[in-house]
Amino acid sequence: MLILDDISVRMAGRLLIDHASLNLPSGTKAGLVGRNGAGKSTLFKVITGELHAETGDFFLPKNIKIGQVAQEAPGTEDSLIEIVLAADTERTNLLAEAETATDPHRIADIHIRLADIDAHSAEARAGAILSGLGFDAEAQKRPASSFSGGWRMRVALAAVLFAEPDLLLLDEPTNYLDLEGTLWLEDYVRRYPHTVILISHDRDLLNSAVNSIIHLDLTKLTLWQGNYDQFEKLRSEALELQQKQRVKQEAQRSHMEAFVERFRAKASKAKQAQSRLKALQKLKPISAHIEDHVMPFHFPEPEKVVASPIIAIESGEVGYTPGKPILKHLNLRIDADDRIALLGSNGNGKSTLAKLIGGRLPLQKGKMTVAPNLKISFFAQHQLDDLIPEDNAIEHVRKLMPDAPESKVRARVSRMGLATVKMNTAAKDLSGGEKARLLMGLATFQGPNLLILDEPTNHLDIDSREALMHALNDFDGAVILIAHDRHLIEATMDRLWLVRDGGVAPYDGDLDAYRSLVLADAKAERSGNRISVEEGQKLTKAEQRKFAAQKREALKPLQKKIQEAEAQVQRFQKKIDSLQIQLADPIIYTREPAKATQIGKEIGYAKSSLARAEEEWLMLSGEYEEAMADL
Repeated sequence: MLILDDISVRMAGRLLIDHASLNLPSGTKAGLVGRNGAGKSTLFKVITGELHAETGDFFLPKNIKIGQVAQEAPGTEDSLIEIVLAADTERTNLLAEAETATDPHRIADIHIRLADIDAHSAEARAGAILSGLGFDAEAQKRPASSFSGGWRMRVALAAVLFAEPDLLLLDEPTNYLDLEGTLWLEDYVRRYPHTVILISHDRDLLNSAVNSIIHLDLTKLTLWQGNYDQFEKLRSEALELQQKQRVKQEAQRSHMEAFVERFRAKASKAKQAQSRLKALQKLKPISAHIEDHVMPFHFPEPEKVVASPIIAIESGEVGYTPGKPILKHLNLRIDADDRIALLGSNGNGKSTLAKLIGGRLPLQKGKMTVAPNLKISFFAQHQLDDLIPEDNAIEHVRKLMPDAPESKVRARVSRMGLATVKMNTAAKDLSGGEKARLLMGLATFQGPNLLILDEPTNHLDIDSREALMHALNDFDGAVILIAHDRHLIEATMDRLWLVRDGGVAPYDGDLDAYRSLVLADAKAERSGNRISVEEGQKLTKAEQRKFAAQKREALKPLQKKIQEAEAQVQRFQKKIDSLQIQLADPIIYTREPAKATQIGKEIGYAKSSLARAEEEWLMLSGEYEEAMADL
């Protein structure tokens, strides 16, 4: 699928890739990993032809279709479903030509090709992708201009997924997804029928969706088989072996150099000394691996311990417009040592709940009790714009420590995880990860009792996410976390709250169970059989038996539809067989050419109808099998 042979790439005078090679087999699902700034996105530009390599050769199969998410999110008056459908340009062009074509042969060819590319199920497929990314049937009909930038980027992602390119390039696709969208995308990429290269810092996504890892490190590319955890293990073992070989080689080199120095002047040993000298010159040094340690996060401990509960809400309602609450019937308690992750699709009210708990939004109804002297810190990605662009990190911190000496201000900046060389860099010139570290350090400066984090990982690489995980586990206060990084949630949180259907309830399952719920929801959305919060919780055995019986009864209409679809498939197949027998007679082309053309056209229509019937049968059968698997 992709061959890079001895390529070198430079950006703004900086050498990012130096005489690197890569051979990627067709059908590979590869995660492209490396530190921020290593050149991963630059490599994508080389693959798409946007940037040319200084040296080396680059090979792709002819007529290959490459797809990546558009840089500009669609903001037109077209509906979301129209934008996604238009991404399949071949289908769009064929449908347009079918409207004007007059040649019977061409019309038949068009409809045969439309059937081959499964064009008639396009709207259902596009709707399923949009649904998986968080757009319900009503939202899919709305114009793109009515959505914010983050939601439009989801539409751009849906468009490239629907186009189904031979080589799919995804650059941090989860940055504009919630956990639910990430779980759906993970499943989609794993089942994608072609080659994928995925840039991501999401460990769970790289463990579940890919089968290879491309590591860009120290300007070189290395392909490893397996998922991210397997890559880490194999690389660690390889580095350990490399270090042992280096020590062994250094000892061998020292011994040979000592022999040469000792016997070079002696005639009897001169020949052996010369031989050792030649061997020394051929001895290729094994380079030492330089560990690039990531800076840690530090969250200051609260000065005073606050007694539990630190926050209690009774019969609460909250929203932005009077009389139109987003969340109702809130009865919640947060203790001083709670670690709570908020689950639920974007738009269900997670950030609204976080703002309520953080004191940024008042209750519309009900009662909220806050412990005396409670200190709350709030971090959200949109706050990155609150940094003063021209001020550096030291200047930002000095405002909170006006009387402190320079050494203490610098020490405090260092504890935020910013390297010394970055302390005097203007905020506008810091990377996204560095800005996030600075803002998180400023938000937690006073030592909070409760830390609220809304998507803190968007600009952090894998190692920085690990550092954040350790910092959260070391923090003694309470934490409320909204994140799409499943690994971070599982490693740091003790409780799950599901924000959904206008309410908030404890979720008793784990994230594996929640993943199943999300994927089941994506399929059930089309039929309106979405599972409620209460149904998502654990049932007693008696309730499970009753529920199973009810579900079997409810599935009878679906079984009938499957039988009808199967009968339709058989009817269309028989019709096609009959028409093809007639068309197989060579006499018809000389005696009745018009009839031959008409039969060809009928075959095209019949194949299209067969494709639609098969698609419906497969879809219905899949829904039935999944529903039965849950019983």
